[in-house]
Amino acid sequence: MRELTYAKALREALIEEMERDPNILLLGEDIGVYGGVFKVTEGLLARFGPERVIETPISEAGFVSAAVGLAMTGKHPMAELMFMDFAYVAADSIFNQAAKMRYMSGGRAQVPLTIRTQQGGGRGNAAQHSQSLETFFTHIPGLKVVLPSTPYDAKGLLKSALRDPNPVMFIEHKLLYNTKGLVPDGEYTVPLGKADVKRSGTDATVVTWSRTVLHALEAADLAAADGIDVEVIDLRCTVPLDIDTVVESVKKTGRLVVAHEAHRRLGVGAEIAALVQELAFDYLDAPVERVGALDIPTPYSKPLEDEALPDAAKIVQAIKRVTYSET
Repeated sequence: MRELTYAKALREALIEEMERDPNILLLGEDIGVYGGVFKVTEGLLARFGPERVIETPISEAGFVSAAVGLAMTGKHPMAELMFMDFAYVAADSIFNQAAKMRYMSGGRAQVPLTIRTQQGGGRGNAAQHSQSLETFFTHIPGLKVVLPSTPYDAKGLLKSALRDPNPVMFIEHKLLYNTKGLVPDGEYTVPLGKADVKRSGTDATVVTWSRTVLHALEAADLAAADGIDVEVIDLRCTVPLDIDTVVESVKKTGRLVVAHEAHRRLGVGAEIAALVQELAFDYLDAPVERVGALDIPTPYSKPLEDEALPDAAKIVQAIKRVTYSET
């Protein structure tokens, strides 16, 4: 086991999978000479050459469409969107082509495409570069949606995404790239669609993903100081959704908080709350609480951005409401 940053863990996954499978190639803006906006692809151009690390024009609609065509004709492209917010520009290629082609062709056309991108606030990047949009992709049948929170999960999940025959949205968080964690020396993968219990507890369950996992773990420590034992579940993927792990935890704790950085309105948290109501209503001792970003464009101002986004303190407040421990 070594301690790696999230960014280096992703780079290792790309190198290992590109060495394993010559059909994997990368497309994106500034991914070659510059090494990517967050340096994840640094050194890959020199290692694999311009035929496999392809610098593209500033045209997400163009290179994502090219990636869909490459996937349908035998390659496994990994297209990198510099910011999640630019996915709107490539929406037709993702929603109408990549997600639907296997179904509409009766399985004759597969689209083994991985789209890497990053999202989220916290850097003062303002409203057009700070959105969390996993709900959009979760809503569309045919796409898998992955949101790792740790270097270990980032590497293992990316390797699994690059071996999957379906289109996968692999969504990172811009404030996770410099975080560190233990990563095995040897070969390993993390299966898509399997949640991870990051912290065991008995009094309340917090379900979350991506950077909000770090806030939830901090909130669990703060709640523990008040005698509340919190279980933290990292979904890792919103599609496939491991609702079984969530339900088993709720049956144990009787209380649920769902926290995410995406806007609270119509977020994935609402779907999880509804599923738990359907599958484990008799086990709930309190209404499900949701914590998410305010339903406003993400502000540029640091104080306003902090107010708009979820954090550990806001998750603790929700935990105390479901455990009737408000002070």
